[in-house]
Amino acid sequence: MITDVIQSLPSKGGNSDLLSFKSNRTSFILAISYTETSTIPGLTVAGANTELLKYTPAADAEYIYYGRCKCIDAIPATPDGKPTPAIISKTALDLSNIPISVVDSGSKIKPILPYVCIDSGFGKNIVQEPGLELDNVLKNYDMGKLLGKELAKNNETIIIGESIPGGTTTALGVMQALGIDGYNRVSSSMPDNPNELKTKIVERALSRSKIRAGECSNDPFRAIANLGDPLMPTVVGITEEIISSKKKIILAGGTQMCCILALLKSLNVGLKDNICIGTTSYIVDDKKSDIVGLMNNISDEVPIFYIDLLLENSTKKGLRSYSEGFVKEGAGAGGCSIAAFLNSDNLTKEQFLHKLEENYIRTIEKPRLVFTNK
Repeated sequence: MITDVIQSLPSKGGNSDLLSFKSNRTSFILAISYTETSTIPGLTVAGANTELLKYTPAADAEYIYYGRCKCIDAIPATPDGKPTPAIISKTALDLSNIPISVVDSGSKIKPILPYVCIDSGFGKNIVQEPGLELDNVLKNYDMGKLLGKELAKNNETIIIGESIPGGTTTALGVMQALGIDGYNRVSSSMPDNPNELKTKIVERALSRSKIRAGECSNDPFRAIANLGDPLMPTVVGITEEIISSKKKIILAGGTQMCCILALLKSLNVGLKDNICIGTTSYIVDDKKSDIVGLMNNISDEVPIFYIDLLLENSTKKGLRSYSEGFVKEGAGAGGCSIAAFLNSDNLTKEQFLHKLEENYIRTIEKPRLVFTNK
């Protein structure tokens, strides 16, 4: 049974009808963006160094399309072989034949592939200045709504994933401004979650912007402008229109997607029945974050579904690292995997892992051997 593969968390949202998100008219939207907040030392391992961070979103999109990168001559993995979560998304989409569209909402490096352009600037370092201009926030939101309206015409279920280094920190900032206590609850791409650093960054950003915690509970766009990133208003706009069209949406990600729900709630968007969070067990098992506690402070209507991809059983050290607390989620990995199992009746976790390892060998190991002449 599919409920043996995909589990739900005991949050207030409970176990909504998982099968209602199953559809042969499912599409995946990967929103890519950039915030200079990500360059603060010690915040993320999403790139090998701060210079490479700006390439990560475009590289994730290209990897899902091509199985390799075009915008940069590098393998989408850390130097010791921990792969981008886009490898999980690609595997899931290939197995289920779910189409992908890329939405550029403020990336610094543009992917070399067809994509929808929101025409947004990238995000600034929230410690030093507002994340983006309020006009930019409103424009991204309006553009997201236009896109969401079109997506709802041809799809029954839409999966939305994200790729933005440093995004959990800007999400934390916005949630604090909205009055949602996210301190020590947002996740990290590292086993040793730098919660103290994130708290310090957000407190400095709140002080700079002269915003008290909870002050923006009814002013979400001000929260985004001062403490957020360009991806947020676009995804909120897309999601709001899909919900209003009575279509299903899977927010594919971890604690970052809790921020999207908090923003939707602030805008008085109804969240019952048509929306869920889809993530990996590696977010759920993370002892240094708390997605259930975070969600319970936001909504008692939205379920959280998660999937264990058995990566601890992988023959590849880079894939096993996910079960050891590295990376955990991103680029829609959890939501895409959940949709793949929902839409593929005979797919097993063992088959998924085998295909994932094939992709790892082809795109991570073999190119590395070529580059090192071994």
